[in-house]
Amino acid sequence: MSYAQSALDQLEKGQLEDFKKQYALALRHDDDDTLFSLAEELYSLGFLNQSRRIYEKLLEKFPDEDELRTNLADIAIDEDKNDEALDYLNQVKPDSPAYVESLLVAADLYQTQELFEVSEQKLLTAKELAPDEPVITFALAELYFTMREFQKAIPLYLDLIMAGTTTLSRVNIVERLGVAYANAGRFEQAIGYLKQIHSGEMTPDVKFETAFTYLQLKDRTSAIRLFEELKDTDAHYTSLYPYLGQALEEENRLPEALTTLQEGLGVDQYNEKLWLQAAHVATKLDDEKLAESYLEHGHELDGDDLNAVIQLSNLYVKQERWADNAKLVQPYVKNDDADPQLYWNLAATAEHQEDFELARKYYDAAQPFFMDQADFLQSAIYFYREEGASDQVVKLLKAYLQVVPDDADMAMMLEGYQD
Repeated sequence: MSYAQSALDQLEKGQLEDFKKQYALALRHDDDDTLFSLAEELYSLGFLNQSRRIYEKLLEKFPDEDELRTNLADIAIDEDKNDEALDYLNQVKPDSPAYVESLLVAADLYQTQELFEVSEQKLLTAKELAPDEPVITFALAELYFTMREFQKAIPLYLDLIMAGTTTLSRVNIVERLGVAYANAGRFEQAIGYLKQIHSGEMTPDVKFETAFTYLQLKDRTSAIRLFEELKDTDAHYTSLYPYLGQALEEENRLPEALTTLQEGLGVDQYNEKLWLQAAHVATKLDDEKLAESYLEHGHELDGDDLNAVIQLSNLYVKQERWADNAKLVQPYVKNDDADPQLYWNLAATAEHQEDFELARKYYDAAQPFFMDQADFLQSAIYFYREEGASDQVVKLLKAYLQVVPDDADMAMMLEGYQD
C-alpha cells in the first residue's frame, strides 16, 4: 500500500494525526502519479492546503505541466485569492494542451466576480476549440441560466440531452431544461420535461417550478397537489404561498385560500403582497373587517405601494367612510399624477362631503380613464347634471349608452337634453 492510500485510510477513520504522518511520508516517498491522484482526492475532500502543497511540489519538478497550474488556480479561487488564480492562468498559453481547461477555470473565476460577459467570452472561445466537449456546453448553459438568459441556455441543454448526457456535475439536465423553459414562459415545453421527474426526486426549487408551470397551464389540480407537497416538506418555502393561494382562489376554494395565505404570513410577515392578497380573498368572503386589517398591515409595510392604497380606498368608499378616504388618498394626489382610481374615489368623497369644486376637479381628472365603465359614467352623469354642465352630461350619456345600450332611462335622459 502506498503512503498516499494509507493517508486517505487514516482520514476516513478520522485519525487526523496519523493522516498527517502518512501524508508527510507520501510527499517524500510516493511516485509522482500517486501524488497527483492524492492531490485530486484531497481537493475533492476540501483539504486545500495539502492539495496545493502537492501541486506546487510537482510544478517545481514539471514546470511545463500546465494542468498543475489550472489545478492551483482552482484552489486559489476557492480561497478567494483571485489575483493568484489569474497569475497561474495567464501562464497557460493558447498552444498548451491545458489551455481549454484554463479557459473553463477563468470563466468560473469571472463568474464568481459577476463579470458574466467576460466569463461568456472565455467559454465561447473554449467551445470553438472543443465544440463537442460536454463539460464546456454545460458550463455555458449554466452561465446563461445564472444570467437568466434562458433562451440561450435551452438549446445547449437540448444538445447535451440529445448527445445522451442527462446528468453532469450532479445536475439533472432534464430538470434544468424544464426549469429553463418555464422561466422563458414556454410552459407547454417545460411541463413535458418536468413531469418526467418523479415528485419525490424533485428538489424544492424544481417542485415549485413544476407546480408554477401547471398553474400557468390552468391545471390547477396538479399545481395545488405539488404546492401542498412542497408546503408539507418545507413550510418555510415562502414563494409557494401566493401561488397556492391563487390556485385555490381560482378553484373557488376561498376558505382554504385564505388559510393558506394566513399560513404564508406566519412565515413571511413582511411580505406586503401577501397581506394584500389575503385582504382580497377576505373581501370575497365578505369579511370586510379582516380585509381592512390586512390592507392596513400591507400599507404600513410599504407606503409607496399604490395597490394597497387603492384597495383600502375602495373599501373606505364602499363603507362610505369619506373622511378616512380623504385622509388616506390626499397625500397620493398632490402632484396630480396618481392612479385614476384614486381620482374617482376622491371625486365621490368630495361629492358626499359637498365640496363640489373639488369633486368636479377629480371627476374631470378621472373621466378620460373610465369612459367605458358604466358605474363611473352613471355617477359622473348625475354629478354633472346637478352642476348644470349639459355638454359634459351629453358626452357621458352617449358613452354610457355605448356600454349599456338597453338602459331606457338613460336613453330618455339623452333625448331630453338633445331636444
